[in-house]
Amino acid sequence: MADNNAKLHVGSGDHAFNVLDGSIGPSVVNISSLYKDTGMFTYDPGFTSTASCESKITYIDGDEGTLLYRGYPIEQLADHGDFLETCYLLLYGELPTKAQKDDFVNRVTYHTMIHEQMNRFFAGFRRDAHPMAIMCGTVGALSAFYHDSTDITDPHQRMVASLRMIAKMPTIAAMAYKYHVGQPFVYPRNNLDYSSNFLHMCFAVPCEEYKVNPVLARAMDRIFILHADHEQNASTSTVRLAGSSGANPFACIAAGIACLWGPAHGGANEAALSMLAEIGSVDQIPEYVARAKDKNDPFRLMGFGHRVYKNYDPRAKIMQKTCHEVLGELGIKDDPLLDIAMELEKIALNDEYFIEKKLYPNIDFYSGITLRALGFPTNMFTVLFALARTVGWIAQWKEMVEDPSQRIGRPRQLYTGATRRDYTPIDQRR
Repeated sequence: MADNNAKLHVGSGDHAFNVLDGSIGPSVVNISSLYKDTGMFTYDPGFTSTASCESKITYIDGDEGTLLYRGYPIEQLADHGDFLETCYLLLYGELPTKAQKDDFVNRVTYHTMIHEQMNRFFAGFRRDAHPMAIMCGTVGALSAFYHDSTDITDPHQRMVASLRMIAKMPTIAAMAYKYHVGQPFVYPRNNLDYSSNFLHMCFAVPCEEYKVNPVLARAMDRIFILHADHEQNASTSTVRLAGSSGANPFACIAAGIACLWGPAHGGANEAALSMLAEIGSVDQIPEYVARAKDKNDPFRLMGFGHRVYKNYDPRAKIMQKTCHEVLGELGIKDDPLLDIAMELEKIALNDEYFIEKKLYPNIDFYSGITLRALGFPTNMFTVLFALARTVGWIAQWKEMVEDPSQRIGRPRQLYTGATRRDYTPIDQRR
C-alpha cells in the first residue's frame, strides 16, 4: 500500500482514499468506502477504469504490447513451452519440474473421456446447431454427471473439477464438431499429446488411419497457449461474477462460454473471416480500405486493432509466424480468402492511416486464417477459443474462490427511470 492518498472534494467535504500499488502496472484508488463516506457511487460503463479484483495470474500492458502469464512473456511460453505446461503455470503459479509436469499430463490425459451417457445430449440438438450452442449446453450439464466435484469449499474437489474441465473440453469440442458435420464421434487416445489428440478426435474417421501432422499439432498447441488467458476480459469477468455467488465450477465455465460467444469477444476471428468473404477478391480491397477510412461509412475492418493493445498485440506476432508455417506446410497457394488476407496484412503494416491509428492486424485476424487452413469451419473458431480459455477461466475462478476478501459481485447503477408514483386502476388509465 502506498503512503499517498487520493483526495476527492464532494460538495463541502474532502475525502481521502488509499492508493494501492501493484507489483507492476498502474496504481489504483481504493474506493470501497466511497458510498459510506460520500453517499455516491462511481459511474464507469464497461468497468474500463475499475479494478474488480486483485490477481496474480496475467498482466497486460497495452501501450507497450506486453502480455505476461505469471510474469513470463507470452513469446517465451509459446516458443519454448507447450499448452499443458502453460496450464500448470496458470493454475499453480510456477513452471513445473519434469516430475510435476509428467504427473500433471498423466492426470489430464486420464480424464479426457466423458461419461458415456453424455453422448445422448448431442442427439437432442438439431443437426445444424451452432457448435457453441452445443458446447454451452454440454459443459453446463457436466455438473449433473460429476457432482462429486462441485463443492467449491473442498480444495480436493476444486482440483478434480479443474482437471476434468481442462481434460474434457477438447473431447466436448471435437464431439460438437463431429456432430455438426455428421460424422461419428472419435474417442480420445491416451498415447497422443493434448493438441494431437484434439486434432485426431476432430479429423479421424473410422474407415481409415489418420496421422497427425506434427507441424499442425504444434500450431494448434501454440494457438491454445496464446488464448489461455487475457486478464479481466468480458468472459473472465463473467466467470468470476458467476463464481462469486458460489455457483459450481461447471456452471461458471458455461457462463464464460456464453459470454465468449459474442462477436465483439470470442467471435471476432469468425467475424474477421466473414469480412474477408465479403470483400471477395484482392481487386476489391482498395474500395473496402477506403470505406474503412471513411468516418461516415459503417463498414469496419475486422481483425485490426484491439481495445487493450495500443501497440502491436504480442500474440499477433506469434500467430503471424504460426499462420505462415501452417500455410507453408499445407502448400496452400490458391485460396482467395487467404490471398485477400495477405494483401490486407501488407497494407495494414505499411499504410500511414493504419500505422497512425495503430490498427495493426490482431490475433483474431491471423488465427481465423490459420484455423481455416487447418480445416475448421468458421463456426468452430469460437469453440476452439473457449477450449483454450478454459484454463484461464479456471485459474481465475480458483483464485477468486481462495481469496478471503472476495464478496458476491454487485455492480451499482445510475438510475434514470421514473421516480416514485402510485398505482392506477386499469379503468382510470389513459
